[in-house]
Amino acid sequence: MSSIPLSTFVFSILFLISTATGATFEILNQCGYTVWAAASPGGGRRLNSGQSWTLNVPAGTSMARIWGRTNCNFDSSGRGRCETGDCSGGLQCTGWGQPPNTLADASSSSCKRILCTADINGQCPNVLRAPGGCNNPCTVFKTNEYCCTNGQGSCTDTQYSRFFKQRCPDAYSYPQDDPTSTFTCSNTNYRVVFCPRARLGATGTDELPIKMVTEEN
Repeated sequence: MSSIPLSTFVFSILFLISTATGATFEILNQCGYTVWAAASPGGGRRLNSGQSWTLNVPAGTSMARIWGRTNCNFDSSGRGRCETGDCSGGLQCTGWGQPPNTLADASSSSCKRILCTADINGQCPNVLRAPGGCNNPCTVFKTNEYCCTNGQGSCTDTQYSRFFKQRCPDAYSYPQDDPTSTFTCSNTNYRVVFCPRARLGATGTDELPIKMVTEEN
């Protein structure tokens, strides 16, 4: 499960920053391979094993996202493509990454570590499979049932959202999954870790795809 490399796993984190002083994100690559980290706002960075990227998000930022890109190839000017998480064909991202990705949204009254360790790609339903990843059902079906395009209360969980929720309880599994997948931390800095060092009991593995933890200022 957790031994899958980042090249087959895409995870992004969506935050609402409400503090008066802004927040700092330390994005750390503990994998044994290169991670093409991306952030909006923030741009993008190549992180070799052991490297980190400090991202300062100013006060008043209403929304930010951090994610990993896989199977990337950029030229000397920073132009190129990634198989998953691509952002308009550039190293420096100016918008959201393209699916497939997995999203955790932070905007409610509780603050805690966000962790997803499931082999989403390996267990992905056939209809959602995509090169290098696992699509969300809205991307595949493009209907209100999965996209909630008709507004609040127009949709609910589905068999596909429950697939993600059962494996990553913190993850935002469909567009109106706020009650169980939104978190807000005041006066807090964040650390986003690819392949954090941890053990998973009987599995005997020592790498997880990603986690997010907070540090009080």
